[in-house]
Amino acid sequence: MQPDRQSRSLMGNVLGTALALCAFTAPALADMAQSANVMAPLEVNDYGAFEYQMNTANAMGVTAVSVDVWWGKVEAAGDQQFDWSYYDDLFGRITAAGLDIVPIMSFHQCGGNVGDTCNIPIPGWIWNHFPVPASDLRYKSEQGNESIETVSLWADSYVLSEYQEFMEAFEARYSQLAGDIDEINISMGPAGELRYPSYNSHDTGTGYPTRGGFQSYSDPAKADFRNWAINKYGSLTGVNNAWGFSLGQVSDINPPANAGSFISNGEHFYTQYGQDFVRWYHDSLMGHGYNMMDTALVGFNGAFADIELGMKIPGIHWKMSASDNTRRSAEIAAGLIPSDIDLTSPATGHGYADIVGVAASYQQEQRGVVLHFTALEMSDDPNGSGQSLAQTLVFWVAEEAEAQGVPIKGENALAGGATTDTGWDNIENAFDYASYSGMTVLRINQVASGGTGQYRYEQFINNYLTIDEPGDFQRTVIFMYGPTESGQDLFIRGGIDHTYANTSLGRNCQTWNTECALRIQHNNLLNSTTASWKSGDLYLDWYGIEANQGAGAEGTAMDWTTNNWPGSWGTLRTVPFDGYGESALNTYGDHYWMLDVQMDCANTVNGWFEVKSYISNGPGWEGTINQSGTPYSSGNHMAQCGKINVFERNSNSALFVEF
Repeated sequence: MQPDRQSRSLMGNVLGTALALCAFTAPALADMAQSANVMAPLEVNDYGAFEYQMNTANAMGVTAVSVDVWWGKVEAAGDQQFDWSYYDDLFGRITAAGLDIVPIMSFHQCGGNVGDTCNIPIPGWIWNHFPVPASDLRYKSEQGNESIETVSLWADSYVLSEYQEFMEAFEARYSQLAGDIDEINISMGPAGELRYPSYNSHDTGTGYPTRGGFQSYSDPAKADFRNWAINKYGSLTGVNNAWGFSLGQVSDINPPANAGSFISNGEHFYTQYGQDFVRWYHDSLMGHGYNMMDTALVGFNGAFADIELGMKIPGIHWKMSASDNTRRSAEIAAGLIPSDIDLTSPATGHGYADIVGVAASYQQEQRGVVLHFTALEMSDDPNGSGQSLAQTLVFWVAEEAEAQGVPIKGENALAGGATTDTGWDNIENAFDYASYSGMTVLRINQVASGGTGQYRYEQFINNYLTIDEPGDFQRTVIFMYGPTESGQDLFIRGGIDHTYANTSLGRNCQTWNTECALRIQHNNLLNSTTASWKSGDLYLDWYGIEANQGAGAEGTAMDWTTNNWPGSWGTLRTVPFDGYGESALNTYGDHYWMLDVQMDCANTVNGWFEVKSYISNGPGWEGTINQSGTPYSSGNHMAQCGKINVFERNSNSALFVEF
C-alpha cells in the first residue's frame, strides 16, 4: 500500500455510517454522557447545508438529531388528516447521515419564542373542535391577553385524546424506525417545556428579565381555582376564615386582581391567600405534566413501547438573586416552583422537588423518563440586570434529580452559548460536578460549521461521551523519533495493507477503505498547533486529510515531546498542560513525536498494524522499513495496539512497552 496516497474517499459514504465516539479521557470527577445530540433547525429549508452539517456532526461523534415534529404541520388540514411527507424526507436524510433521531412531539406553536425563525401555528381547527368557546382552550394572562401558542392545561380533558391520536399515528407511520429513535420527547407547553407562557409574546413587558405574568385568568382556570379553594377549606366560610377575607360568593374567589402589587408586596410569600394561589397554580401545571406523560405512555405502547421518553423544563434563571419580594418571581409565574415551602433548602430541591417528581414517578416504567434542563452554558450574574443565578440553578436541579433517581440531560438555552469558550466551560463544569448524563446543543449549525462551537463540542464528545460500540478500544501510544526545524510537523498514516487484507483477511478495502483503517480517538487535544488537524480525524488510515480535519493535515498529527525541558528554553511546556513538551511516557529524549489515542484493536492483525511517518515542509516521507518479527512482510513500521510503540524514522528498530 502506498503511504502517500491522497484519496479522500474515506470521508464520503463511509463516514455516513461511522460509529459514534467513545470517551476515555474524561476528568476524574466527570459524569460520563450517554448522548451528545444536536437540534435540527425548527424547519429545514436548506437541505444542502443541513446535510453538510449532519455529516460533520456524525464525524464529530454526535449521536442523534433532535427534531420537532410539529402538530400544526402534520395535522393542519383537519382532524385525523395527517401529512407526513416532510418527515418522511427528513428522517430519511438523518438516518442516511448515520445519525439517530430524537423526535419531539411538538404540540406547541413554532414562533413567538427567543430564536424562533418559523411560523407554524398549532392546528387552527382545534379552536372550534369542542363544544366550548375558543377562549376556554387558551391561556389568559393577568393582562387579559390570550395565548395561541399551545392549548391551555385547563382544556386537557378535551385535547388529550387529540394528542394521543397524533402519537399513535406517528408510531404507526414510523414503526420501522424504532431502532433509529433514541428517545421521544413530549412537549408539555410553550417551547416544548413544562411551564406556562409567562414571558411569551402575547403579553407586553413580561420577558427577560422581568417577573413574568400569571396565566390563570381564563374562565376555566378561575373555576378550577374556586373548586380547589372550596375543596381545601370546605366552604366559602372556611375560605374567608383562612384568608382573612369577606367574600360574598364563590365567584368572588379569583386570581390576584393586581398581580404586580401581589408580588411586590410579598403576598405570595406571606399571606395564606397568596401561598394558596401559587400552590394551586403550580400544582395545576404538575397535573398537566402527569397527564401528558400518561397520554404518551398509552400513545406509544406498540413499536415504540421500549423507547425512552423525555420531558423538558426551562432554566428560568432571572430574578433569582433579587433582594426584595420579586425574588424567584419569574420561576413562580412560569409555574415551576411554589411559594409555600423553603425555597432556599436542598430538602425541597430549592423549590424543584415537585417538578422533578413528575419525572421521578415514572422511573418504575421499564423505559423510564429523562428530564431535560436548559441553561447549562450560562454563568451566575447576581448583580446584573437579570439578577441571575443560572449556573447555581443548573446544579440545584441536577442535585434534586439525582436525589430522586431521575436521569437528567442538559441543553444550552441560547444558541450563541454553544459558540463561546465561556459557555462550554460552564457546560463542562456541570458535567464534571453534577449528574448530567447527556447534552443536546441548540442548534446543529452552532457546532457543525467550524469555529469555537465545533471545536469545543468535539472536545466535549472526546472527553465525556461513552457509548457501547463494537470494537476493542485500547490506549495506544506511538513515539516516532524525527528531528525537525521550525515550521515542520510530523504526521503518520497507517492501517492494514490492502493486498494483505484482501488475500489473507478477506477484506475488500478497495470498495470500503475503512476495512483497512483503524478507528481512533485522540486523547491529547491541547496543542493549539495540532488541534485542528486532530479535529475530525477519526481514523489512522492511508488516505491523507479527512473531510473535517483542519487544512494542512497530511494524515494523523503527532505532538513534539522531550524527556527534559531545560530552563534556557523558557516556560516549561508539558503534554498534560500544553499538549507538547515534557511527557512522563517519553524516557527517550528530544524529538520523539507522540501520538496518544484510543484505538480499535479489533480491526488490527492480531494486534499489529502498519505506520509510516511524514514531515511537512521539507523531508517528506521516510524510506522503506525492514522490521523483523512482524506478522507479515511490510515496508513500514509495524506497531502493536494497546502498547507504547517507539520507532525512529528510516530505522528498522522497534520497541514495545506495556503501560
